[in-house]
Parts: sequence; structure tokens; C-alpha cells
Amino acid sequence: MSSSWLPDSWKTRVAKQQPVYPDDAVLAESLRKLSSLPTLTTAWEVERLRSELAEAVDGRTFVLQGGDCSESFDDCNSTAVLRKLKVLIQMSLVLIAGARKRVVRIGRIAGQYAKPRSSDMERRGDVELPSYRGDIINKPGFTLAERTPDPSLMLAAFERSAMTLNFIRALSEGGFADLHHPENWDLEFVRNTPGSRRYQQLLDSLSESIRFMQVVSPGELHQLRRVDFFISHEALLLHYEQALTRAERQRGWYNLGTHMVWIGDRTRDLNGAHVEYCRGIRNPVGVKVGNSMTPEELLELIQILNPENEPGRLTLIHRFGAEKIRDRLPYLVEAVRSAGCRVLWSCDPMHGNTHGTRSGLKTRSFDDIISEIISAFRIHKECGGRLGGIHLELTGEDVTECTGGPGNLTETDLSRDYRSTVDPRLNYEQSMEIAFLLAEQMR
Repeated sequence: MSSSWLPDSWKTRVAKQQPVYPDDAVLAESLRKLSSLPTLTTAWEVERLRSELAEAVDGRTFVLQGGDCSESFDDCNSTAVLRKLKVLIQMSLVLIAGARKRVVRIGRIAGQYAKPRSSDMERRGDVELPSYRGDIINKPGFTLAERTPDPSLMLAAFERSAMTLNFIRALSEGGFADLHHPENWDLEFVRNTPGSRRYQQLLDSLSESIRFMQVVSPGELHQLRRVDFFISHEALLLHYEQALTRAERQRGWYNLGTHMVWIGDRTRDLNGAHVEYCRGIRNPVGVKVGNSMTPEELLELIQILNPENEPGRLTLIHRFGAEKIRDRLPYLVEAVRSAGCRVLWSCDPMHGNTHGTRSGLKTRSFDDIISEIISAFRIHKECGGRLGGIHLELTGEDVTECTGGPGNLTETDLSRDYRSTVDPRLNYEQSMEIAFLLAEQMR
């Protein structure tokens, strides 16, 4: 970190995807209040995640990162949070049992309230209003009052993030994730599907192993009663990120509103404000790597964000699409490997496979998602490296937003329970099917 870096250094650069607030005084007051609140996370937790990610770079762990495309204030309730946690724990158990490898669980949760948009404005008929950018900035309703950016929403987002994280901590520390009681993780709407039967068989086998170990090594399985769970979000709204950035003695600066942040494909400009902000914090940083990325640009970006070449600091999250990954990814992997960069590679098979339906909904094909995951594993292996993580947009709800999968959803099925206001997510059955596929590929 440069000695000249400060949390507001990003203001000297061009900041893309930022809202235009109508009143600077109201913005300043909201940021003053936000910066005075107790933090959500600690530097010790952030450093622990860095060490976990460093192990993933060396292939000793695998990173499962998933959650909503954009959290909603309305979904800040115990049922919705519990369902997200359940599906991620179930998926991680499949990976641990199937691939014989520890899993680092990172949720897109407790802060993922902002979303980039392809256009600043949205037009409906003769009316044009600012685009909806997530509940932390404005509201999805199509009126001027709802679409006008409101800085007080940052405080509301922080409060909901705090409530969500507090609930997650209570569950993870309080025995909810105890492997002795996996019935705690059941989702009430899941029926007798092939995926659920396969999961139950795995669970029965694991329970037998635990009972055996309790007999031969009584008192040695206390670590099975809790689980580590980290939170992350896209570092998009820079005023919010700055307000939660604090200096920790001689360690440096930390964003203590989360454990990990990532830079989106639209905001990874080498000379831009988002890269400038992220280069100065100690948190693990992810970067979305899309089709426009060149090997030269990627190496320069790695040098800016991880000049000390520390494993666990930087995660490259590639997102190309099933049709383009074979042409684009090998050149980047080879360049990074040749340069000796200690980074973690993760696959985002969601964003490159988004398309519109005839009815105007956005969706993703489950077959395309599966195809990109399989291609990613093969390419990394062919290039002499490894895929160390997966980055998914998913939910614990029984939604119909992505076509295909175990339920063979078609475009006509989407309207049955399409809830996302931004991007389509995998439902429970689709998420579990991907977990079994990942375990197979990792083996």
C-alpha cells in the first residue's frame, strides 16, 4: 500500500456507476453518521479469511461464494436469511464429502445492496427515470420519488447488514451447523427429487461415519458443531465503502463493513476510482474478469492490487459465457502462470450466460452454466493450474428464474415465481445439482 493512499483517494479518479445525489449536505450528514457507527467485522476476521484464501491458492481448500445478485431490504428477515444459509451449507457439505477438501464459505450477503447498470436511465413509454441501482441507492418502483438516489438508504442498508450478520453469527456459533443435527438445514419446500434423494444418501453415509468416530474417539469431534461463514459484496458505491474503512494500528486500512469485496467487470479500469480504492485496503479483493480483458491489462491490474504477490489477497473471478470461455481464458491463465502471480482463480458461470426472453425477462440457461463450469476446470488443468473457487448467484427460495436444471424449467415456467428485480438466480434444486457436479470435477 502506498503511503499516500487514504480512504478518499478514489475521489481523484473517475468513478463509474455512481449515483448523482440531489443534495450534497444530506449526503455528507448520512456519511458522517455511517462513519461513526460500530463496524460490522473486525480486522482479525478479515485476516483469517485471507489465510483461508491463501490455502485455496495452494489447492488445500475450495471457495464457495454465493448468494443474491442484489439483496432486497424486504428480504431482510429470518426466513430468507436462513434459507440462503441452508443451501450454502448443504452445497459445501456435498463438496467436502465428494471432493475430500475443506470449503471456504463466502456469502454474497449482508451488504450486497448495490448493482451496476448498463444505462444510467430507464425509459418506459414516454417516461425516462434514473435506473434502479439497488436498495442502497434508490427503489425499484417507477416513479421519480422512488428512483431519485437517497443517501439515507446507506444507513438503512448498514442496519440490515448488521441484523443479517448478527443472525448468521448466532446460527453458525450456536449449533445450527452442527453435523450431528443436519435436519436443521432442511428446506421445508423441498420434495422427493433426485437431487434431494442423492443428498440424503450422502448425509446418511456421513452420519454413520460420525457415529463411528464418536465411538472410537469420544470428545474429538467438537469442531463439527460450528462453521465459519464470511460475507462479501461488490465494492460499487464508493461513498459507502469509504465510510466503513478504518485504520487498525500498524496493520493498515480495512473495510470493516465486510470481509471481502470485489471489483466488477464494468468498474475495473486500471486508472479508475474502484481500483484506486481497493488497492489500499487489507481485505481480500476479487476482480471480475470478462471478455474485454487482455493479458497485459490483467497483469498490470494484478501488480496494482497485489504488488507483494501475497496469496490470499487477490481472487480473479472469470466470467466469459459458455461460448467464449474456451477462446478467452487460456491466454489469461498462461500469462498469469508465466508471471508467477499467486492468485486464486474462481469461475462465475452466471453473468456471461444472461439473455432475454420473448416476454422481456432476463434468464440464464442451466446447460450453459454447467458447460462453462466444466470448461473452466478443463482449461485450468490443461494450463497446469487449478480452479480454486466458484462464484454463483443463487437463492434458498423455490424461484423460477433460470431455465433448465432438474426441474426442466422452460421460458413459460419463469413467470410462475420470478422474484429478482435485477438478475436471475439459481434455485435450490439447480444449486444442489451444481454442487454435485463441482464435487465430481474436483475429484
